[in-house]
Amino acid sequence: MQRDEYELDSEPAFDLGEKVRLRKQIKNDGTFPGRDIGEILAKKGEIGYVASIGTFLQRSYIYAVHFLEKGIIIGCREKELESAEENHESNVTDE
Repeated sequence: MQRDEYELDSEPAFDLGEKVRLRKQIKNDGTFPGRDIGEILAKKGEIGYVASIGTFLQRSYIYAVHFLEKGIIIGCREKELESAEENHESNVTDE
């Protein structure tokens, strides 16, 4: 995203309830209560589900992702996630 671009100008990349996979390791930046700063919260490749969608600084979406196996919800940016849904790319069939 360029400095002058706003992610909020388009629809969210992920839907509520969508199965997503982490593209990178997530560490506590100080915003996750009860954990030390720098502590690993979730590792690359872990699967979670979008529980809610919020915004950050009126510029970008923040996806609250529920990692069921860990029992935690972590706020993630679009660039940190990818869809883990089998049919995310397209529902169009060739006719």
